[in-house]
Amino acid sequence: MTQHEASTDDANFLRIDHVSKWFGGADRHAGMQVIDDVSMTIEKGELAVFVGPSGCGKTTLMRIVGGLDQPTSGTVMLGGEAVKGPDRRKGVVFQSYSSFPWLNVLDNVKFGLRFRDGLSAREKDEIARHYVDLVGLVGFESFYVNKISGGMRQRLALARTLAADPDILLMDEPFGALDAQNREFLQVQLLDIRERERKTIVFVTHDVDEAVFLAERVFIFSARPATIIEEIRVSETLPAKRDLKVKDSEQFLHLRNRIQAVIRTQARRTEEEMLRVAARRR
Repeated sequence: MTQHEASTDDANFLRIDHVSKWFGGADRHAGMQVIDDVSMTIEKGELAVFVGPSGCGKTTLMRIVGGLDQPTSGTVMLGGEAVKGPDRRKGVVFQSYSSFPWLNVLDNVKFGLRFRDGLSAREKDEIARHYVDLVGLVGFESFYVNKISGGMRQRLALARTLAADPDILLMDEPFGALDAQNREFLQVQLLDIRERERKTIVFVTHDVDEAVFLAERVFIFSARPATIIEEIRVSETLPAKRDLKVKDSEQFLHLRNRIQAVIRTQARRTEEEMLRVAARRR
């Protein structure tokens, strides 16, 4: 493969082509459309963030990328292969703490290695300990999950997902249930992990500050049914390596306010549509 061919493949690592999604049947009277003809490409190693009003369909699109839902129409390609269902190539971290209470921290991470064939027990132990260290849980290997904090449980979920060595990491509001201090800590840690692991990440959030801090690109979704109304290349404005001080910069605040204004407009559309639906049902 030539260098040009390799760079082209990397630029189209995740390809979403004309994806639409209906629930309850593709009929405007019987069903509900949540995604309307969305197309995008995400580069290998990129951190892309989806934002938009609540209930607009961004999480549904992420689930389609993960193979957890199927599109009504359109296709999703990951690394040149069609996404047809969940598999080890796609790692998912949800908002809820998805740890196993009957396993300690180290064994929870090792659980993520169960489908990695060809590894000895020693190699799996070394890999698990590497990711325990990477997320800052050294010293807690023997602790059961009911003995660690919510922030530590989310770090554990991230370590277990990374240990499976997925091609893409899909994160749905992973820090949404955490307090502000833990949330900022994990935001910084995620950027550090991405720098070390070079993982492709799709991150869904309602928090605009979080979106701007983490993203190379932000995709702003419309009110339901979701379309992409704006794509913002944050990396053209903010430095690639970021710390929390960047949140006080004029450039950060400008991007935050710009995105927030678009989302507020879309949220008003959602509220108006809900009022119209309620009026028709009276």
